[in-house]
Amino acid sequence: MLDATIKTQLSAYLEKLQTPIELVASLDGSDAARQMRELLADIAALSPKVSVRVDENADGTDVRKPSFSIGRPGEAARIRFAGIPMGHEFTSLVLALLQTGGHPPKVDAAVIEQIKGLSGTMRFETYISLSCHNCPDVVQALNLMAVLNPGVESVMIDGALYQDEVSARQIMAVPTVLLNGEPFGQGRMTIEEILAKVDTGATARDAEKLAAKDAFDVLVVGGGPAGAAAAIYAARKGIRTGVVAERFGGQVLDTMAIENFISVQRTEGPKLAMALEQHVKEYEVDIMNLQRAEALTPAGDDGLAQVRLANGATLKAKSVILATGARWREMNVPGEKEYKAKGVCFCPHCDGPLFKGKRVAVIGGGNSGVEAAIDLAGIVAHVTLLEFDSKLRADAVLQAKLGSLPNVTIITSALTTEVRGNGEKVTGIDYQDRNSGENGHVELDGIFVQIGLLPNTDWLKGTIGLSARGEIEIDARGQTSLPGVFAAGDATTTPYKQIIIAMGEGAKASLSAFDHLIRSPAVKAATPSFDLGQPA
Repeated sequence: MLDATIKTQLSAYLEKLQTPIELVASLDGSDAARQMRELLADIAALSPKVSVRVDENADGTDVRKPSFSIGRPGEAARIRFAGIPMGHEFTSLVLALLQTGGHPPKVDAAVIEQIKGLSGTMRFETYISLSCHNCPDVVQALNLMAVLNPGVESVMIDGALYQDEVSARQIMAVPTVLLNGEPFGQGRMTIEEILAKVDTGATARDAEKLAAKDAFDVLVVGGGPAGAAAAIYAARKGIRTGVVAERFGGQVLDTMAIENFISVQRTEGPKLAMALEQHVKEYEVDIMNLQRAEALTPAGDDGLAQVRLANGATLKAKSVILATGARWREMNVPGEKEYKAKGVCFCPHCDGPLFKGKRVAVIGGGNSGVEAAIDLAGIVAHVTLLEFDSKLRADAVLQAKLGSLPNVTIITSALTTEVRGNGEKVTGIDYQDRNSGENGHVELDGIFVQIGLLPNTDWLKGTIGLSARGEIEIDARGQTSLPGVFAAGDATTTPYKQIIIAMGEGAKASLSAFDHLIRSPAVKAATPSFDLGQPA
């Protein structure tokens, strides 16, 4: 099952086991069960502290077959994999083995104590696809909670392997998490986000801590590429720097392949986001994650701007850099909101495998839309691509590839008018031919929306200068219409929304903020600790 290279690497990891662990398989006669048996045998052969047995008594009513649990001998196992955790989930398997075997997790001590302090019984079921790059974060977080707290169970379920169950439970997006049989969450979630939902007192405690913080010299709002670059450049000046972000990494977390980041031939969004966060943490930057900004108040007589957060806390700063990024643009047609995650999706890499053998549509004929259609064509029965313009806007090489696929239909000059469904899931989509005015309808099971991005600036309306598109208006230095407030990245009027451009704009905004601080008499007098001797 495992090749020689992976066995060598895994063997080295398993040397870190501090206590014996036991893998217990519940198998049937399927080919997947045969592969699972081989996988478990390979793992057990690599360490004397790993044992394997087959549970012949599992009746299948409460234990999925094939599946296996990871636990300590003589104790009830609290981690189960209903599927073969390869692909993106192989790391989840390795971490579950190590952490169950006593290897300490790389998590803040405060998070560990918060997990251990949770009360009650929580059984999490996480539906994933092996091609989903967001799913492992959720699986690994819940597995760690199960390791640390005896009241928590975590089950990973491969939706492609349990399609009948996926259909019965109307799972149409991954990752989808159920808690004690009820819907808990969808999409990428960090362990901090999960804890915030199950620990009811966490929000109030966070608000109290945040409100007590001293004023920052530079406060960066947003944790994507622009925000990370701004934070690093500010911290290198030796000034008090903070980053407040709804989720560190931003839109990059939802990006699969990145092949145009200069000097890095290929990487994936989550990997880049992790590298960004680790780089920021190399400096004395106060990172306040999982915090959504709701209002900006310009600086008053005290020279301090204020940013109010959703939890009620207010942060103060001598200068602010807005790097709130963008989000997927929606179609804004009837039925879209009702059927979001019930057939209306935004990530073909994550959710595509759930539509194996079915009919889907892709909305959008740019690079993202055409790439999505190409990827989906290898999984689903048929793809219909709908483009508003009279022609596709994707690169010629992508259009040529799309045109060569036999199970793809391209419809241009198509105005999407409504998403149809049966109350539980998507059944089709309506559109209008912009040339003839005739109405059309496509019967299908899923819709993947790929029509660009919207800036995350709704909370700034009426406070700062915005373009007609809702982008923050900036000059060549990143200065906004408010003195001491700068902006960078996809939320601004800067053309060409690219990761590498956002990083450069973030650095520029940070340097401009620093220049503002040292040239402002009131602020300069209040900040004598500047290190002016070292350029960035």
